[in-house]
Amino acid sequence: MSESLPILERIRGEIVEALHHGSIAVVDSNGKLIAKYGDPHMVAFLRSSGKPFQALPFVEHGGVEHYGYTARELSLSCASHDGARIHLDTVKDLQNKVGITEDHLQCGGHLPSDAEMLREFISRGIQPTHNVNNCSGKHTTMLAYAKMRGFPIENYLDLDHAIQQEILSALAEMCKIEKEKIDLGVDGCSAPNFAMPLYNAALGMARLCDPHELPEARAAACKKITSAMMMHSEMVSNVGEFDCELMKVGEGRIVTKRGAEGFQIVGLMPGVLGKDSPGVGIAFKVVDGDSSSMNLLLESTTKVRPAVTLEILRQLNVLTEKQLAALSRFGPEKTIKNYAGRPTGKSIPVFKLT
Repeated sequence: MSESLPILERIRGEIVEALHHGSIAVVDSNGKLIAKYGDPHMVAFLRSSGKPFQALPFVEHGGVEHYGYTARELSLSCASHDGARIHLDTVKDLQNKVGITEDHLQCGGHLPSDAEMLREFISRGIQPTHNVNNCSGKHTTMLAYAKMRGFPIENYLDLDHAIQQEILSALAEMCKIEKEKIDLGVDGCSAPNFAMPLYNAALGMARLCDPHELPEARAAACKKITSAMMMHSEMVSNVGEFDCELMKVGEGRIVTKRGAEGFQIVGLMPGVLGKDSPGVGIAFKVVDGDSSSMNLLLESTTKVRPAVTLEILRQLNVLTEKQLAALSRFGPEKTIKNYAGRPTGKSIPVFKLT
């Protein structure tokens, strides 16, 4: 089995100052590995990239209709939101609709990533609560599903809870991997999280985007999820954040979801790679993670995943030159500048898909 390989260089002057490694799998909805780099069977945690799958049982069993979820609210259920006002207001409205309160959530609070809200929290000394957590939409929907099914909500995050077992089963079925072969861990928000080969994660995303082989109820649920994410990409992350902007530029053809520690998943709708082409999933892992940095405007950016994502899509001929230009602030190649605005180097993806 091959190892992860160099995936992006950060150059200062003429010297490679930092070198990131990773692996990539590109798989169509029929299970064909159509492109790869490094080890496409590398096992990695999906982290927040798994959120669309975690919402799937709720949607499949009629949760959207039961509570009257809007597309915005469903998108927030799959989100790693930035804690902007639009996110906090929507999750509060959703909890009122479901009949729960913020106190039922067990995700913990952290400072918002949205610059405007971060300034407000700091200036007013506001203590972050559960709803500010970027996973609060996911947790609200987990509680909604437990309540709808008549299951206890006090222990909704326990792995042996009925809804967590349904999520695990749905994920295994979508990714065509035995449930027992999925490695388990606890995510930053205290919910169960899942590790599997990149190939299977990519296959699951391909089937989410192209559920032609799936039973009617599940196929309909997949379409509701991908449609909501693309229609309201600002709820998945935030206006100006990479996932949001890529889906906006993709115009109903691309679904994407970031994960912590350098994981990213991307789905291409049927027909994107050519007439009658099946849906395609892309999963990659930056093995040394992908730390974020904050500028003087309190805006956070990550160094590796957006650039690598754009380079994959460029090599697959998914994006036009106009679309790439609209996303150029994220990569693929970027000029690195210091705090005075002077160019000091550049970052460049250094992989070629085979």
